[in-house]
Amino acid sequence: MSILRQPTAVWATAGASVVAFMGIGLVDPILPSIAKGLQATPSQVSLLFTSYFLITAVAMLVTGFVSSRIGGKKTLLAGLALVVVFAALSGTSGSVGELVGFRAGWGLGNALFVSTSLAVIVGAAAGGSSAAILLYESALGLGMACGPLVGALLGDASWRYPFFGTAALMAIGFIAITAFLKEQPRPARKTSLLDPVKALGHGGLASAAASAFFYNYAFFTVLAFTPFVLNMTPYKSGAVFFAWGVLLAVFSVLVAPRLQKRFGSLKVLGGSLLLLAVDLVVLGYGNHTAAVAGTIVSGAFIGLNNTVYTELALGVSDAPRPVASAGYNFVRWFAAAAAPFLAPKIEEWTDIHIPFVVAAVAAVVGAGIVWVRRGALRHDAEELEPKHRTEDGVAVFAN
Repeated sequence: MSILRQPTAVWATAGASVVAFMGIGLVDPILPSIAKGLQATPSQVSLLFTSYFLITAVAMLVTGFVSSRIGGKKTLLAGLALVVVFAALSGTSGSVGELVGFRAGWGLGNALFVSTSLAVIVGAAAGGSSAAILLYESALGLGMACGPLVGALLGDASWRYPFFGTAALMAIGFIAITAFLKEQPRPARKTSLLDPVKALGHGGLASAAASAFFYNYAFFTVLAFTPFVLNMTPYKSGAVFFAWGVLLAVFSVLVAPRLQKRFGSLKVLGGSLLLLAVDLVVLGYGNHTAAVAGTIVSGAFIGLNNTVYTELALGVSDAPRPVASAGYNFVRWFAAAAAPFLAPKIEEWTDIHIPFVVAAVAAVVGAGIVWVRRGALRHDAEELEPKHRTEDGVAVFAN
């Protein structure tokens, strides 16, 4: 069955997922505008990412606990409602402190939504879990690509408009899911708050999470710090990150599976991390044109890495997919919170090149972990897949 021939409930959830993922990169092209409008420094404005992802990391321990008790649909709606409220409040902020606080509430809502959306799509989709996961990855890629573009288009008039626009789109998603999505079966066993942490006792999952931690530091240095380096208008910055997002989507959905089939997941991941490190050095030390090109090209490596890390996290251990993914994300999102805060601080302490050197070193460390722990990271996904396909539960955002 074609991936496009899906029930209305699947399209409603996938559409809301696009908007949810848009929220990650929405503020990219308007970071300088926000800094100017609120009279804030780059390091203060970068806390928009830090508060968002710090709450997201902690929420990974909570989402499975909540959804296994109230069900997938109610968890989705609770997440959407929080995003609508806090995205709208973000647009009314009178200070950078208020905006950082509202982004934290937004992060909690987004964690509840995206941690549940994959399981809901898999449960409601026609054509099996592979088609559902491909649809989910497509929604992620489209959202990551469109977020900066929407942020630029609305933010050119005012930095407040992208926040109001997101709130309106998520409200539409809330209505669509309320109308078209039926409640999903709850898991037979309720998830405890400590289950994701216990799952990290598996050497392979712990290795994947540790490697992804360093990779995420590099990833979010690009996402949160580069807009200040490029120092472009919202339109131009939005165009750069739109191209970045397109490459991310194409390499995540179309290229990664082909390279994995030919070379194997671990070789693709290790090679992509090393190439990302080289790209970061070029981005940091090249002229403005090289920085623009380096930013766009990094999307290809990030897309490859996202796909391979997702599969490793979900298949390397025998823990239930929702639990394994929650533990993995709990570790790696802390790096997404750290990078936006540390990168501008490192620039203040040294110069504008060093944050990218640190990010490149982080990517190399991630590749080193993959190499050293390759034995623990090898897995037979085909053996684990039947088990995961029969699980009722909530899959956690792993990209």
